Amino acid sequence: MIETNLDTTCHIGEVTFKNPVVMASGTFGFGREYGRVYDLSKLGGISGKGITLHPRPGNPGIRVYETPSGMLNSVGLENPGIQTFLQEECLFWETLDTVRIVNLGGGTIQDYIEGARLIDEDSNRRSAAGRRAVDMIELNISCPNVKAGGMAYGIKTSIAREVVREVRAATTLPLMVKLSPNAEDIADMAQMCEQEGAEAVSLINTVSGMKIDVHRRRSVFENLYAGLSGPAIKPIALRMVHQVCQRVSIPVVGMGGISCAEDLIEFVMAGAEAVQIGTYNFVNVQAGADLAAGVERFMAEEGIASLSEIRGIL
Repeated sequence: MIETNLDTTCHIGEVTFKNPVVMASGTFGFGREYGRVYDLSKLGGISGKGITLHPRPGNPGIRVYETPSGMLNSVGLENPGIQTFLQEECLFWETLDTVRIVNLGGGTIQDYIEGARLIDEDSNRRSAAGRRAVDMIELNISCPNVKAGGMAYGIKTSIAREVVREVRAATTLPLMVKLSPNAEDIADMAQMCEQEGAEAVSLINTVSGMKIDVHRRRSVFENLYAGLSGPAIKPIALRMVHQVCQRVSIPVVGMGGISCAEDLIEFVMAGAEAVQIGTYNFVNVQAGADLAAGVERFMAEEGIASLSEIRGIL
């Protein structure tokens, strides 16, 4: 039987996560479907499907393609837009006993600013009525599947700085910035985010990849390239998380190829405060609950009373 006095809590600013298991944006929707499978209160948090100021239809053609030890996706940030999210999905989020994170994308800096402002206004209104639905914004400057914005802001630190600075000024909510593995210097990028007032950074987003249909003699994807995720990228993600943790004092949320409790523990030992689970949700619909239980089991077996004992232990 797993001990009940284990301390699995994690902290980003004033936000407390009951455990380090957070569902990654784009792999969990807003939680409704998975909530029919298991109790979402078992999770540390949910980063919802990426939203933008205006609705997006996403990319045409094939959007997901399985690869050895992973998958390529070219969804292209399909979403209903911020207004629909605030009017409909937040009603569900108000009922959840877990940390709720809005993943905010954009095509222009003004899109990001206006999106953050609307989320902030709605959050303040709900909070005043005792019905909080959003705890944090995850600023997505690292999506490789859109032609405008997205990863274009996440490559060069000098370009990303303005986005982070403007969004930080547009919201009072805690801000986490999602970083691209394609950044020129991801540790430098993380350090800039800290300088501009971000409470945390999350990494890595998918790695840009490609698949060619040899019979059709063309790329499988209409957008040519797509984002690679899954176990194949875990060693890269782990290395980058460790490097970033050496450079910043704000919390780091790690992700990339986690598919068991031991994978998760590796990220914590590399310095991550918490982790996000993405592709594994498509392999195991109860991934969140299983990983949360697996972390407690590992701690009990190893005699670890608190995750803080092993965080950044390398």
